[in-house]
Amino acid sequence: MDLGRLVASSCRQKIMTALASVGQTHMMDLVRKVNSTYTQVDRNLKILQKEGIVEIKYFGRMRMIKLNRENPKTEVILKALRILTRARTS
Repeated sequence: MDLGRLVASSCRQKIMTALASVGQTHMMDLVRKVNSTYTQVDRNLKILQKEGIVEIKYFGRMRMIKLNRENPKTEVILKALRILTRARTS
C-alpha cells in the first residue's frame, strides 16, 4: 500500500499519533485515545501491522501495540502527520 493511502484514514492517523506520544499501549486504551470503536481500530491496526508500521505483542488475551520505529515508512508517515497537524492549526 502506498503512503498516501496509509495516511488517508483519519483513524490510522489518530492511531499513529497516539502511539507516537505514549510509546506503547494496550488495545482498549488505544480505542479510548483515538475515540473510535474497537472494530475500527482493530481493522486499521491490521493494515498498519501488515505494512510493518506497528508491532503487536500478545500477553495472554491482552495486546500491546507500539510503533515499529525501525521501519522507514513509520518515520516518514510521522513526519507527514506532524506537517499536517501544523498546517491545520495555522
